Amino acid sequence: MNDILARRARRATVGIALSAALVAGIAPVTAIAAETSSPTGAVALQTEDAAAAKEKAYAAMQEALKNLEAAKVAASPEKLAAIDDDIAAFQEIYDIVAAEAAKRRERLPAMQANVDAAQAKYDEAHSRTSGLQAELDKALEALGDEEPSTATKEHIKQLRREIMSAERREKSCEDDLHSYRRRLESQERQVQDSESEAQEAKAHIDEDIAKRDALLGDLEKAQAAYDDACKAYEEAKAAADKATSPEITKPTETVPPSGSTQPAEATPPVSSPATGKDTLPSSTKQATSSSGKQANTTAGKLANTGDTAPSAIALAGIAAAGLGITATATRRLKNSK
Repeated sequence: MNDILARRARRATVGIALSAALVAGIAPVTAIAAETSSPTGAVALQTEDAAAAKEKAYAAMQEALKNLEAAKVAASPEKLAAIDDDIAAFQEIYDIVAAEAAKRRERLPAMQANVDAAQAKYDEAHSRTSGLQAELDKALEALGDEEPSTATKEHIKQLRREIMSAERREKSCEDDLHSYRRRLESQERQVQDSESEAQEAKAHIDEDIAKRDALLGDLEKAQAAYDDACKAYEEAKAAADKATSPEITKPTETVPPSGSTQPAEATPPVSSPATGKDTLPSSTKQATSSSGKQANTTAGKLANTGDTAPSAIALAGIAAAGLGITATATRRLKNSK
């Protein structure tokens, strides 16, 4: 608001000064140059904005530097070396257990074949036992209430002996089958355990690699952010320096153009009876010369003082002096007539 009021006051002052300068015979370009060459509120505001932008950019650069230092500490060579050591240790474990799992898995097909063979033998022994038992049951059913003959008795005894032998064979085959199955299941569990250990080691390796990559990525991002902040600060600093440079803020000294302060002729030229030519009376010439000199002197003083916006009072004084000189010249001319 103060800047707006100041600009309005300057415009009003320049208006008054221009009016006074016109009355005094001073060219308006002098007052206009004085006004336009002065630092305005807009320039001052631009300078303040540039300084504020510079401070903001500096704060951002410091914050980026702080983040960069923290990223460097987090990704220090010592910490990265420790992570690499963990990766190497878990990699060694993974290689061992993965190789063991692969070796044990190679045995599974042969062990499964043993189980299948034992299962076939057991099935065969069970079938024989079941067949003999069915034959015995049929022989006993055929006897009925009759007394069996000696041959029949011998046949029944033979069947019972074979059944007992078949049952023992079946039991042996069953034991073998269970043994092969237990071995296969144990081998499968060992394979699963080895593979689980390998997976855990691989998970640790992947976690450590991701951690290391994240630290290096954060460091790279922090470095890039700091570089950008430095660049932004340099640009803001250059803009602030340019805004505060003498070429912008130093007012330009105004020099009135040649002949701009010569007042207009107060009276038309008078025909001289002696020469028959139009000549000015001596009193008018003196007044005109005096007025021009005084206006030039006053305008020169204003220009040399470095004032970029001459006050209305000063210009009014110039106008008054010009009016007084002109009036005096007029009176002298009338008296001479």
